[in-house]
Parts: sequence; C-alpha cells; structure tokens
Amino acid sequence: MKIAQLLNGVSIALTNEEAKFVKRFPQATINTLDDHDKWIAQNLVRKGIYELSNDSRSIIKKLDENNFR
Repeated sequence: MKIAQLLNGVSIALTNEEAKFVKRFPQATINTLDDHDKWIAQNLVRKGIYELSNDSRSIIKKLDENNFR
C-alpha cells in the first residue's frame, strides 16, 4: 500500500448487491427488511459501512460513497 492511499483513506470493496443496498437505504429499520436484506445489512455492519443504532433496531450509514470500490 502506498502512502498516498493511506492518506486518502482505506477503500472498502462492495459487491454489486451491497452497493445497491447502500444506495437504497441510507438508514433502515431492521424489522422492515426481508431476510435477504437483513443478511446484506449484517455484512455491511461487519464491514463498517453501517452501524447499529443505540436501541439496535435500525442501521445508519456511517461512511460516504467515496470510500467504496
């Protein structure tokens, strides 16, 4: 990794399906998602794209689209 890449921030690779999810849901209530979308949301929380709200009922986008690949 080059120093310039470190200064610009680390980019996170997303699948096409994850990228579509991020565009559709800037934030979402977990109960309103179907099982497949919950699975995608769980992966995005693990990647650090979303974070759980304090009550763990919704997810909120944490990063902007400039960090995605």
